[in-house]
Amino acid sequence: MAEYQVTYWMNIPSMVSAREGRRDRAKAELSERFQLAIDEAAMRAGLIGTDAYLEQWRRDEWQAREGTPGDVAAAVAAELEAEYTPERLARLLREIR
Repeated sequence: MAEYQVTYWMNIPSMVSAREGRRDRAKAELSERFQLAIDEAAMRAGLIGTDAYLEQWRRDEWQAREGTPGDVAAAVAAELEAEYTPERLARLLREIR
């Protein structure tokens, strides 16, 4: 059984990391639209190129899931891609001040 963790900038997911043991690890970056949303959110919040920008990164707790790290990272990334529709990302951006 693997475990995974999602990395976010504010409330926007960016990447899924998965592991099983010490050596078997995998990562899955989300599509470019997530990075574009993060960049726009940072600009709206005035956090480009500052320590405050870096402070907005956070990781969820590790969660267990059946499968290999590669399969788990890919599956969770696909779920996030489906859950965070363009409309949901746009709504998150509107909430940034």
